Amino acid sequence: MAILNPGQLTLMASTVCVMFTMHYSTQLLTEHMFSWKKPKEQKAIVIIILMAPLYAIDSYVGLIDFQGSKAFFMFLESVKECYEALVIAKFLALLYSYLNISISKNIVPDEIKGREIHHSFPMTLFQPRTAHLNHHTLKLLKYWTWQFVVIRPVCSILMITLQLLGLYSSWISWTFTIILNISVSLALYSLVLFYHVFAKELEPHRPLAKFLCIKGIVFFCFWQGIVLDILVALGIIKSHHVWLDVEHIEEALQNALVCVEMVFFAMFQKYAYSAKPYRDGYVNSSAVSDKKKE
Repeated sequence: MAILNPGQLTLMASTVCVMFTMHYSTQLLTEHMFSWKKPKEQKAIVIIILMAPLYAIDSYVGLIDFQGSKAFFMFLESVKECYEALVIAKFLALLYSYLNISISKNIVPDEIKGREIHHSFPMTLFQPRTAHLNHHTLKLLKYWTWQFVVIRPVCSILMITLQLLGLYSSWISWTFTIILNISVSLALYSLVLFYHVFAKELEPHRPLAKFLCIKGIVFFCFWQGIVLDILVALGIIKSHHVWLDVEHIEEALQNALVCVEMVFFAMFQKYAYSAKPYRDGYVNSSAVSDKKKE
C-alpha cells in the first residue's frame, strides 16, 4: 500500500472539506427553494449562502495549481474579495428589506426617526460623537457600505493589470492593502452601526448571527494571511524543495485552511440563514403568537 506524502494528504483532506461545504450549502439552498415565500429577502440570502462554497472552490483551485503565477493567485484572491463586496451589499439590502425601508429612497419611518447614533474612534475625528437618525445619516451609512462594493473590484483590476505588466512593486502592494483595509473596515463599521440603531426591530431575524457569518469569513481569511506572512518572515515556514519556493507553500497553506474553515461556516449558515421562517407553518404560528401578544 502506497503511503501518501503531505501534499497528497492535504489535497485529499481539502477535497473532503469542499464536498462537505457543498453538501451543507446545497442543502440550505434547497430548503430555501422549497420555501420561496419572500423573493426579495431570499435572493439576498442565496447570494450570501453561496459565499462559503465559492471561497472553498476558489481556494481548492489554488491548491490544485499550487505552482501557479502570482497573477493567477491574485486573480483567485480577487474573485473571493469581489464576491465579498457583493455579499456586504446584499446583506445591507437584506436588513433594509427586514425593516421595510426602501434602499433607494432612504425614507426613515417616523417611529424610529431621531434615534441616536453613537460614533466611536477614529470616526469621531470626522463625525460628531452623537448623531440622530434621519434621511441624511441613513444615506451616509448606505454610502459607507457601498463604497467598498465599488473600490474592491476597481482595485482588483488595477492590481492584476500591474502584476501582468511587471509593475506591481512592494510599495504598490502595501498601498492597495491599506486602501482596501480602510475601505472594508468602513463598510463593516457602517453595518455594525446600522445593527445597533435597528437592534430592536431586527432582533427576530437574528441579524448578529447573520453578520458574524460574513465578518467571520472575511476576518478569518485576512488574519490567518497575516499570521502566515509573519511565520514566513520569522523563518518558521520555509521551503525544503528546490522546485517550490516559500511563497507557494504559504499560498497552499492559506488555501487549505480556507477549505477547512468553510465547512464550519457552511454549518453555521444553516442556523443563521435557516429557511424555517419562510415555511408556511412557521409563518402562521408566528402570526398567531403576535396576535396573542397584542
